[in-house]
Amino acid sequence: MSTLYIRPPSRYAADNEAHLLELVCPFAQVSHDGSIEREGAAPLQDLSGSAAKAQRVVLLLSASDVTLLRMQVPPLSAARLKAALPNLVETQLLDDPSGCVAVAGASSDGLRTIAVAQRAWLELLARTLIAFGAQRVAALPAQLCLPCQPGGLTAAIGERDGAIDVTLRLSEHDGIGMTIAPAPNQGEGREALEALAHEVIRALLAVVPEAPIALYVPQSALGTYREAISDVAMATERIGVFADNWPHWIAGARGATLDLMTGLGAAGSPKRDWRTWRWPLALAAAVLAINAAALNFEWWRMKSEAKSLRSTMIQIYKSAYPNESVIIDPIAQMQQKIAIGKRNSGLSAQDDFTAMAAVFGETWSRIMPGKPELAIAALEYRERSLFVRFKPDAETPAQQMQQMKTALAERNLSLEVAPARSAATVWQLRSMK
Repeated sequence: MSTLYIRPPSRYAADNEAHLLELVCPFAQVSHDGSIEREGAAPLQDLSGSAAKAQRVVLLLSASDVTLLRMQVPPLSAARLKAALPNLVETQLLDDPSGCVAVAGASSDGLRTIAVAQRAWLELLARTLIAFGAQRVAALPAQLCLPCQPGGLTAAIGERDGAIDVTLRLSEHDGIGMTIAPAPNQGEGREALEALAHEVIRALLAVVPEAPIALYVPQSALGTYREAISDVAMATERIGVFADNWPHWIAGARGATLDLMTGLGAAGSPKRDWRTWRWPLALAAAVLAINAAALNFEWWRMKSEAKSLRSTMIQIYKSAYPNESVIIDPIAQMQQKIAIGKRNSGLSAQDDFTAMAAVFGETWSRIMPGKPELAIAALEYRERSLFVRFKPDAETPAQQMQQMKTALAERNLSLEVAPARSAATVWQLRSMK
């Protein structure tokens, strides 16, 4: 997955959206295998094409724009915690919490790291990148993307319109940012850069009076800062100067979990671009239409065939029974007429009482020889079924029932146990034809 990393300026440097587009931002374009394909610095508007092509855009927000708080948070669900965060951080902020976005990290040692940033600034960044065509946007605190130095701290500087943005990572969960502006009497060019370098070194020693400091500076300013360290007392022993590069920022961003864009909700999510799906959707619609047409054609064909078969059956029934005027179900009526004709000619049907009783008696005498006939209390015939009811005090031949069922099935009769009557077992015989 290709990712575009951008370090936007602080919100104080961008007066409006038009000014934001003109500000130069360091960037790095990383391929799916983690290699840096392209890096440099360019105005934000020149990165619109790269943002549209990248599958993810990651903003490393200026440390001065993000406040990190380390505090205890009551055990709440994710939804309740999101609603409660403005009230929890209200006493820690100078701004109105309703105009801020607060995102809580995972719990560690009973505490959570909470990142707070201005909502209007995040919305401006999100709106700008979404207008570029960015698919996914994340915003991470830059101070948490610096390498964490055990027993010391890490600092990085960035030049913005003559001023210096200083990013400091104090610990695993804490970091701050500050801006150092040039003094009015510092002059211009190299003289101003050297004066700013001395100001940065003195500020770092004041903020961190004892711990060692790893300072990352632009490659072009590496010599200037090394000279400034040699001019400031105690700086040589405590501050190490290194050339800034994208690999350590990218490694830190991959390990960061506080994404401030998640606090914006739908405002920080790009709208789905259905234009990229137009051909797949058109193909799916065409396949659906073809299948619907095929199903309708098959239904129409089967309906026509059923109508033709019914017309043929009615015609056959009318030719056999011309006096019948009401024809609802020609098959059932034909079966009924055939059964009546068999009875009138002296032939019994499979489900007649006589035929069923004869088959049952023959099977009973063959399967259960020696059983007393008095064990059967009655034979009843109703609804084309023969019911055999045994006496309550008689021994019910349950063990031989399976043999009876098999033997009757050979004669096209089914045997089932009907609901008992007066504690007497009842068998039900039906024709299987």
